[in-house]
Amino acid sequence: MIAGKLMYNMMSKQIPNILVVEDEAAIREMLNYSLGRAGFEVHEAADARQAQDMMAEMSPDLILLDWMLPGISGVELANKLRQVNRTSRLPIIMLTARGEEDDKIRGLEAGADDYVTKPFSPKELIARINAVLRRTGADNEGDTLEAGAMKLDTVGHRVSINNQPLELGPTEFRLLHFFMTHKDRVFSRSQLLDQVWGDHVYIEERTVDVHIRRLRRALESFDCAKYIQTVRGSGYRFSEQV
Repeated sequence: MIAGKLMYNMMSKQIPNILVVEDEAAIREMLNYSLGRAGFEVHEAADARQAQDMMAEMSPDLILLDWMLPGISGVELANKLRQVNRTSRLPIIMLTARGEEDDKIRGLEAGADDYVTKPFSPKELIARINAVLRRTGADNEGDTLEAGAMKLDTVGHRVSINNQPLELGPTEFRLLHFFMTHKDRVFSRSQLLDQVWGDHVYIEERTVDVHIRRLRRALESFDCAKYIQTVRGSGYRFSEQV
């Protein structure tokens, strides 16, 4: 049995579906071959519109999304997916030749959970896919966490404030879950990476800031962004004492 299949199937008990959205046929062919050998079920789309049509008929477990697509760009598609309830928590890994830090931040802010710069090795990409699937698909204990008027349902992966639903991406949900189970404690970026992203060694510390901003932005309309506090020179903490 292929190692990549073993790594994830031990947790999920099923073969993950990967949707590859890439306009270059040679790259799609390489990814189809490499991911198939690693135990994934692979589906291909050459552009964003084809990907949207396919997602109307199937529900992928993760999308590999090229930035520079014809017509609707990968960044635009990621934004669209995050705005729809059905795909708002769908894991996305952005594939791109744009390796500058600002480009990475833009991709993450658009809704990507990870960012892979071309050219990349299939082995590294598979490691990243497994890491994203582990952290977005891990089971949570069956309880409800509360902070003021905020409630987090760990089983249903739902958050509500004053009984109004709060839409969060998978990484923001895990970040909020971690904060709510460790109230009033300060965590550095590296500690948050270890605790929320696990052993995913490829993630940069700057990524934490992107997801903190995204989480705060979601909480702002409920006047709860103040719970996520920056501790200068140390990191972040979650506190109801403001």
